[in-house]
Amino acid sequence: MNKIKTLLVDDEYLALNILEGFASQLPMIEIVAKVKSPVQAMEVLQLHAIDLLYLDIQWGSLGAINYKQKAINAIQSKVNVSQITETATDSPFLSIRADGKLYRIPHGEILFIEGLKEYVKVVTEQKTFITLETFKNLEVLLPAHQFLRVHKSFMVAKDKVRSLDGNMLEIGKAQIPISRERKDELVKLIFGNT
Repeated sequence: MNKIKTLLVDDEYLALNILEGFASQLPMIEIVAKVKSPVQAMEVLQLHAIDLLYLDIQWGSLGAINYKQKAINAIQSKVNVSQITETATDSPFLSIRADGKLYRIPHGEILFIEGLKEYVKVVTEQKTFITLETFKNLEVLLPAHQFLRVHKSFMVAKDKVRSLDGNMLEIGKAQIPISRERKDELVKLIFGNT
């Protein structure tokens, strides 16, 4: 099978790394280059035949999952879709950059996510990752049937919640605050009809 020659273009280094993480999840994608400007992109385009271009995504309004799915749809005529093992919505991993590395974190290992001022903390059963990714972007990337925003700064894995004491959820050894305004709704979503 011929690889889909792909060019990544974004003026933000972090966004380029996220794009690279998404593209690397598709076995038929070959990343030819990743560049930060249209001028650099034109240079690459003059030297290489590019099949797919990821271009400066506005993450908040477009959403990376939808963008990746559109890319898959766009190359259906060139690649047998049955050879695609994962789609954006099926991926069991969260790809983030932390400590200078790109990590693939299985959804099933994530306990909760905490949004801080300039970064986000992803807490798993084994390790805590600190990333410059935004809380809002991670909310888009994670499957809604598994993860729930329970507070302006916290998202939890529903199946990892052990108990609720007042306005605090217990997950592992952590106490996570729950929104007072949405408490009844959140209790139903996490614990079922109680």
